[in-house]
Amino acid sequence: MLEDKKKWMVKIKELIPGGKLKKDQILIILLAGILLLVIAIPSGSGSTGKSSSRSGSADSASYGSDAARDSYAREMEAHLEEVLSQMAGVGDVTVMITLKSSSEKVVEKDVEGESESVTESDSQGGSRTTQNSTRGETTVYDGGSAQDGSPYISKEISPQVEGVVVLASGGNNAVVVQNITEAVQALFGVDTHKIKIMKKN
Repeated sequence: MLEDKKKWMVKIKELIPGGKLKKDQILIILLAGILLLVIAIPSGSGSTGKSSSRSGSADSASYGSDAARDSYAREMEAHLEEVLSQMAGVGDVTVMITLKSSSEKVVEKDVEGESESVTESDSQGGSRTTQNSTRGETTVYDGGSAQDGSPYISKEISPQVEGVVVLASGGNNAVVVQNITEAVQALFGVDTHKIKIMKKN
């Protein structure tokens, strides 16, 4: 080891004009070399930027999109039109449904909890009870771990209907209007003031 250091010192002295080098100068040269090595090593900031932008797009994709919401509304409208058109007196019908929110997926979680109760009594006959509780949640994955699979979805909550507009050929008949209102309430649980039925041209 010492021989290697001496060889390097000799080589460095040969490179310097005059051949004489002080310890301070050697230290400065070594530090300059280390600094050049640190500058030359590529930093990982470029790859980090890519991964963060990728995770950002994944986050936005995880929320219910407007397209999925509109598709669900159109599907519900088609079903309701089919049902109402078969009711007596309704005739030709067109339906529009608005939704409060998009669908929601509920992720299954393992819940662990501990509860501890401590009762203390003093010399005067008084007592005090202290309760400590801890709770932890862990997401359950299809493959057993986050690397092996996606989160296990225990249930999916459908979007809630905000309002319903029905245009029907028989929309000027009070009995037909009442029947349509009751049918919409039974299917979607919407309040009466959020259901509008009108005669279709």
